[in-house]
Amino acid sequence: MEFRTAGVIGAGAWGTALAQVTGWAGLDTLLHAREAEVVDSIRDHRVNEAFLPGVTLDDHVKVTGDLADLAGCDVILAVPPAQYMRATLEALAPLHRTGVPVVLCAKGIERGSLKLMTEVLAETLPGAPAAVLSGPSFAGEVARGLPSAVTLACADEILGQALMVALSAPTFRPYLATDLIGAEVGGAIKNVLAIACGISEGRGLGRSAHAALITRGFAEMTRLGVAMGGRPETVAGLCGLGDLVLTCSSPQSRNMSLGLALGQGQTVDEALAGKRSVAEGYESAPAVRQLAAKLGVEMPISEAVASLLNGETTVDAMIGNLLSRPLKVERH
Repeated sequence: MEFRTAGVIGAGAWGTALAQVTGWAGLDTLLHAREAEVVDSIRDHRVNEAFLPGVTLDDHVKVTGDLADLAGCDVILAVPPAQYMRATLEALAPLHRTGVPVVLCAKGIERGSLKLMTEVLAETLPGAPAAVLSGPSFAGEVARGLPSAVTLACADEILGQALMVALSAPTFRPYLATDLIGAEVGGAIKNVLAIACGISEGRGLGRSAHAALITRGFAEMTRLGVAMGGRPETVAGLCGLGDLVLTCSSPQSRNMSLGLALGQGQTVDEALAGKRSVAEGYESAPAVRQLAAKLGVEMPISEAVASLLNGETTVDAMIGNLLSRPLKVERH
């Protein structure tokens, strides 16, 4: 199994960074952008000034505004925001060739349906070979060639091995897993938890509180992953714990920066104003809360974030409620 061409759908920061990676990997890469200004910027200057300024793209990377141009690609990387994944895959459906794998690179849970991205793929492109790429990776660092490692989850181990090799680059290391559910849950929940860590940072609660939030948040992530059929060892890998640590530890994270603004006293509307890039945790938090309730999984930190974002509580009340919960035995 050999891949020579890659189509990347979604020319935000992460999609552009992944196009850079596939270019470095030697794949002729076609990046699809909805915005005419992005197409023009990359064609004219080899730079996505809107979403990834200062990074010159590899010569293997070309750009298009027409999704139909990706019809001949050997592998598709789907990188829209999670809440737009269904519409993106529906648009791809009439162009998709049987057997062409779709690598899902968005992190989130679909609002309303409470479905993971693999479930959305199964409904929109039945039978399409699926993989999930997720892990601790800031787009700017990846695109500049700084070292990073991610999880590549694929139920078909032979296909997974081929994708792992095809998508690896000198400074970008995919590690293979077969548990797609665990990989997806980790990526979705960590964004919500990063908002909580940002709030703690913005309120000046200290490093001890920060560490406690990451650790107890990881327990929530593991509980939900297992309840959905994932494996705890997957969630403990790059796609879960690894991504959680990164996203909760730097204001480069859109989700942590949102929480930081909330912790410093901004309203949700003020914190979101003027942002071109999506904070996936804001979009996924209501779905995470609903899913936890549906499955009977205790997720107090994630639920508190969802309540705050929905205007049901304040930052101080949220902190007070979490600190006043009944004491309990530590377990995941």
